[in-house]
Formats: sequence, C-alpha cells, structure tokens
Amino acid sequence: MADVLLFHHVQGLTDGVRAFAADLEAAGHVVHTPDLFEGRTFDTIGEGLDHVRSEGFDVIGQRGVAVADALPADLVYAGFSYGVTLAQRLAQTRPGARGALFFCSCLPVSEFGDRWPAGLPVQIHGKEGDEFFDEDLLAAQELADAVDVAELYLYPGEEHLFADSSLAAYDAAAAELMTSRVLTFLSAT
Repeated sequence: MADVLLFHHVQGLTDGVRAFAADLEAAGHVVHTPDLFEGRTFDTIGEGLDHVRSEGFDVIGQRGVAVADALPADLVYAGFSYGVTLAQRLAQTRPGARGALFFCSCLPVSEFGDRWPAGLPVQIHGKEGDEFFDEDLLAAQELADAVDVAELYLYPGEEHLFADSSLAAYDAAAAELMTSRVLTFLSAT
C-alpha cells in the first residue's frame, strides 16, 4: 500500500478533503493531510487566496516542505489545486518519490527544474470547462505526453474543486470515478 502526502486547496483542509483522504485510507493506504492554514478554512477561493497572500506563499510552502521532511522519502505526493504547487515541487525535487497525483491543477515542469524525474508516474485530473484548470491544461498535456507512466483525465463540466464533498462544486459522479482511478494508480505504485 502507498504512503500519500495530500495537500489541501486554498479553501483549507475542509471536511471534503478529509473525506477523500478517508476513502484512500479505507482502501489500506496511509494518508497524511497536513493543515497548512493552521485550522482556518475559507468559504471562497478568493478568500483563501487572500489568506495565502497575507501569510506568504513561501511561508506556507515551507510548512509543506517541513511536513515532507518529517516523513519517509518514498511518498506519493498529491494535491488539490493550490496544493498541487507543493505536491509537484516535492515530487520533482525530493528524491525517492513513488508517484504524483494532481487534482484540478498542473504546473509546467520548468517551474521546479528542467525535467520530470525518470520513471515517476503521474496522474492528473481536471474538468474540461474549469476556468482555473484551463490555465493549466497545456502543462498537464505536455507532462502527460512526456512521461512514460502518465494519465490525464478530463471530466465533463466546469466545477473546479469537484471532488471536495463539502463544497457546492462537488460532482459526486466525477469524484467517484476520480477516486476509483486514484485507487488503481496507488495500487500500482
């Protein structure tokens, strides 16, 4: 079974992120869900982004790195939207990663170096009409095309945080399919 480090989105460590982690744990995986906002959650993406700006991207990023440093190296790094920035950074720069799971976001590989680590599998999920993911779609397609073991899944609709059951954007059918695909990915890593 896999050891997963899952970073939350800008609305915080919501009940929906916790529920997703619990689904992975129910399948036998170990999931670490650090609260990078120290107990705060936000009703909107805008409020969450304001919080990140006020705290500082680097400060919150260092909290994520500190969590990773306290865990074994052979992790699967996962993140929802904003959390992908940390998951992708660690997957690309921390030796020993077993895999990467990106939900609703993907950055160009060049953000964290000149290439993706050889042999590191990645799975990317997003909605076809999501205005936020649309900004990342080219990077997601380039990563999926460049990596030997890569999967890019696009779901119909425009909801951004569609797999967070505690938010209005939740899409139960897409979230269930995503979770099934994630469990298959984890069983192979």
